[in-house]
Amino acid sequence: MSIQSHDRLQDSSTASEDSPLLTKEVIIISEPRRGSSWFSSVFLVVNAALGAGLLNFPDAYQQAGGVLIAVLIQAILLVFVVCAIMILAYCSDINKSLTYQDVVESVCGKNAQRLCAFTIMTYCFGTCITFLIIIGDQWEEFFLFAAHNWYCTHNPWYMDRITTICVSSVFLILPLCFPKRIDFLKYASFIGVLGILYVVALVTVKYLLPHPEPGAIAVRPLQWEDVFLVVPTICFSYQCHVSIIPIYSCMENRCLKEFSKTVAVAMFLCVLNYTGTAAFGYLTFGNMITTDILLSYDPDGWVIVAVLLIAIKTYTTYPILLFCGRAALDCLWTDIFKMSPDRIEQTEFKRRVSVTIIWFVLTLALAVFIPNIGVVIQILGAFAAIFIFIFPGMCVVSAVQKRVWQQGHWTTRLKVITAGACAFIVLGSFIFGLTLSQSIIKDEHGVKGDKSPYTC
Repeated sequence: MSIQSHDRLQDSSTASEDSPLLTKEVIIISEPRRGSSWFSSVFLVVNAALGAGLLNFPDAYQQAGGVLIAVLIQAILLVFVVCAIMILAYCSDINKSLTYQDVVESVCGKNAQRLCAFTIMTYCFGTCITFLIIIGDQWEEFFLFAAHNWYCTHNPWYMDRITTICVSSVFLILPLCFPKRIDFLKYASFIGVLGILYVVALVTVKYLLPHPEPGAIAVRPLQWEDVFLVVPTICFSYQCHVSIIPIYSCMENRCLKEFSKTVAVAMFLCVLNYTGTAAFGYLTFGNMITTDILLSYDPDGWVIVAVLLIAIKTYTTYPILLFCGRAALDCLWTDIFKMSPDRIEQTEFKRRVSVTIIWFVLTLALAVFIPNIGVVIQILGAFAAIFIFIFPGMCVVSAVQKRVWQQGHWTTRLKVITAGACAFIVLGSFIFGLTLSQSIIKDEHGVKGDKSPYTC
């Protein structure tokens, strides 16, 4: 950072009522902003978007009534997903916000920020449950490969699903959840991304190679409303909006033109991975598909590699989601109890440890009794619709209202923008209510556990 002085000029910005004007102007010239390029930001967005939803995507195609219907619904929703990302980026530029909650607070106010923090906390809590369920699935697949006869004949307690989830989580996840910072997980997270890409390649190659005859392939939904059964999985899978603002704020050239290139390339890669995996996976097994695609395969060596990589991703991603949820809960806690900055700092360690333990125990207890990831993803997809549709729509409406207040009148352009934002909110509310209701009705008579066809 360099400083230049110019005589005979006054710096009014440094003047105050208690001090005279200076006789020199001090101009601070910042060095060029350092950050990620638009191209490197692509991989950050892809990393945020590609996740556990990939394992459930083929089953969602089955529920929706086949590949064609599911792809059409995905294409329509993708338009809204991209528009929401750009809306959030635009709103973040108003006050140079750094997080999703900051955007909502700066545009919509404190109450909206509280609702946003609660929603993020709930979403992260449910996602943590999903990760623990996936851990149980991966252990079953591993035992079928490594000790099939012993596992099936004796069914020892130490190979039981409850035992493997609880013991492995206590030793491999819980210690990673206590630190105040989570940047030490960045290298393990890279392995997780490789795991996701490996699953995509595995599903594609398994389809192209000779494989057993698949079950019935649906070409239309049984009921018209079944087309919406794919919506929660799509929303859950493409929900990267909470991470988008930190990524955008770290760009070297923070502007919508550069960011639009990032979003375009990232969404293309995500569509390629999700659609390819879902289509090839569903066409390989038909209606015999499981909610976790890896459980549908005969656990050979190639599948076990995918199992291990997904396990690493799961064990290292859970602490990240717990961190985000804990931060949202901490924000609400300190706000509700009107804690002073000193008090917040004094009780930080106690809050962090207690929240971490309670969070971990609750998610572990629920994961043990919830039989498959499809149940949780259906509910999380409904909450993801809030981040994709409702909050962005609210931000636009509030931003337009402020513009009208400044100008003193409405213009045709502002009316059109407001109508579009209201459509976002209405559609998001519809998707949230419908998908949440469908998931409850679907599961009201109980849910079967997700078992591999090659299990005992």
